[in-house]
Amino acid sequence: MIELHPVTLDDKLWIDPIVLAENSPSADYNFGNIFLWDGTYRQQVGRLGGRMIAMPCYEGRPFFAWPIGTGDVVPVLDEMRAYAAGQGFPFVLRGVTADHLPLARAVWGERCAVTPERDLWDYLYAAEKLDTLAGKHLHGKRNHIHRFEQENDWRFSPLTAADIPACRAMLDSWIAACGEDERDGIDEEYRAIQRAFQYYEPLGLDGGILWTDGQVAAFSIGEMASADTFDAHFEKAYSHINGAYPMINREFVRYIRSIHPQVQWINREDDTGRPSLRQSKLTYHPDRMVEKYRVEVQDG
Repeated sequence: MIELHPVTLDDKLWIDPIVLAENSPSADYNFGNIFLWDGTYRQQVGRLGGRMIAMPCYEGRPFFAWPIGTGDVVPVLDEMRAYAAGQGFPFVLRGVTADHLPLARAVWGERCAVTPERDLWDYLYAAEKLDTLAGKHLHGKRNHIHRFEQENDWRFSPLTAADIPACRAMLDSWIAACGEDERDGIDEEYRAIQRAFQYYEPLGLDGGILWTDGQVAAFSIGEMASADTFDAHFEKAYSHINGAYPMINREFVRYIRSIHPQVQWINREDDTGRPSLRQSKLTYHPDRMVEKYRVEVQDG
């Protein structure tokens, strides 16, 4: 029987081992994303055997994430479907990866309606590539960084709790100056970033700051998603400082590789369907995509 409750910081103790056991590069499963975006998704979580049940709710419509973890998934999926029926809402799974999709089809066969959700696909990059920016495809990134280095008195430092007030001020300033194409979903992201600041140390997040002339020009925050994948949750930089975005990206990846030498991949998450964000992520030429699907089980 499934018992769900609103996610709290205490849930990190039992969710983290399940995430490690799943070892998926998807950005959807790590505890940070579950907890930080709770203001938007109001997730209910629970445990059934060795698997985590997560039921987000968006725009008043509840759905389930894939039940990650260990042990036979079939009885867990059956319990989830029964729970949805008992609560009177359609049984829908979202964020189902290409690795999980064959399992869903094996369980439900033709009753399994599958829809790709391209806007939710994660962009994965080889960590070494983002560190070195080698190759002709990334020549423009190297040029922007070179100009940044020439024009600024700069330094990079790990983000600590003492730096959070300065980062909060930078975030407020960034929001005040951001363009119309950047405002989609900005209130939801703002809440999530503020939550990251508030719980930065208890969540065990890693962050970095790019300073110019003693002021925060950019920051980035993330956490490990799997044994070899780091998930970059947030990245903010002043667009009027030429090269600030590629610079914080490169420096943060170098820092992450220094403290997590096992990292082979950087997950820069999805583009939410925003054309400008999609174009930005594509300019780094992703090496892999974490494909995600919506699965709805028809009655029968």
